[in-house]
Amino acid sequence: MGALSHIRVLDLSRILAGPWASQMLGDLGADVIKVENPAGGDDTRRWGPPYMADEHGEATAEAAYYLCANRNKRSVCIDMKAPEGQAQLRELAAQSDVLIENFKVGGAAKYGLDYASLSAINPRLVYCSITGFGQTGPLANRPGYDFLVQAMGGLMSVTGERDGKPGAGPQKVGVALTDIMTGLYAVIGIQAALAEREHSGLGQHVDLALLDVTAATLANQATNYLVGGMNPTRLGNAHPNIVPYQSFVASDGHLIVAVGNDGQFRRYVEVLGVPELADDARFSTNSQRVANRDALVPLLQARMLERGKDEWIALLEQAGVPAGPINTVAEVFAEPQIQARDMQVNLSHPLNPDLQLAGNPIKLSRTPVEYRRPPPQLGEHTDEVI
Repeated sequence: MGALSHIRVLDLSRILAGPWASQMLGDLGADVIKVENPAGGDDTRRWGPPYMADEHGEATAEAAYYLCANRNKRSVCIDMKAPEGQAQLRELAAQSDVLIENFKVGGAAKYGLDYASLSAINPRLVYCSITGFGQTGPLANRPGYDFLVQAMGGLMSVTGERDGKPGAGPQKVGVALTDIMTGLYAVIGIQAALAEREHSGLGQHVDLALLDVTAATLANQATNYLVGGMNPTRLGNAHPNIVPYQSFVASDGHLIVAVGNDGQFRRYVEVLGVPELADDARFSTNSQRVANRDALVPLLQARMLERGKDEWIALLEQAGVPAGPINTVAEVFAEPQIQARDMQVNLSHPLNPDLQLAGNPIKLSRTPVEYRRPPPQLGEHTDEVI
């Protein structure tokens, strides 16, 4: 029995943020009913290549992008523009604990599927809306996309190589991080509302905005500005508040060194063969190293070129200095630690009995995550559910 096996989720969302949230709830045991448009379903079903291969190695119509966010769900095709479809959805909402949607603001009301309408039918319903800019404010009616909001939310302003360096310029993160973080915040909000419902007996509206989440997850960069008055800039792979905490070039490639305190810095420069740097007044404390970053880093980089990355990593690990390789995705899933933690899982799909997906990182001791269903084919469970 999963931790949320007593919960039914009606998922009217598509693309990534909403499906990521409902997949997490499904992994934790919830019964997730994914409602899709009969004319093609979730947009990400067509976001390929690559597409999943069948057992004979032939490409299917199941895009890898869709597969990443839709396991542990049942797919139901319902035309919500039709009165019959709207009636079916209201009946399902009446029997659900959670509803997730990502319509434009006011879009669900056209079909009688807004929070006010459905909470009148089911007062216990926890209704989660995910939009680009939220239900209120001057931008509420604008559509929101991860890439756009990474830019508007400041994330791209602190991501990318610093000015004056080759390749300088703002960069988006390599995955749709704003969508994923919004999905995770949605799960937190939903679970908080479910916990509160145990006392009040009532559901509530959870309002999530990609822009809000992006601003919140600027974390120390936000407080560097709000508390310290420092408007952060791009630093490439360096850290604004810790030095040295960045990538270095070894004789045969790149590696990461993450010095978190003065003791680690002393051990680091001892391994490099320049122990005198730890007693240099310019570098003896982290604050001084941040202030004198431009003087220190070239000295360290010159020494790092003298050995290969694997040799440095071994020496630094032995000295208790955090260091590691910059892995490709293929190297990540070949990593023994990832394998030991069950972060690559097999789900038997009707078209491919050996479908490989990334696992869920949550490890619960009594009610562990379960992989009960592969990502469903379009409308696979319509008859079963309706």
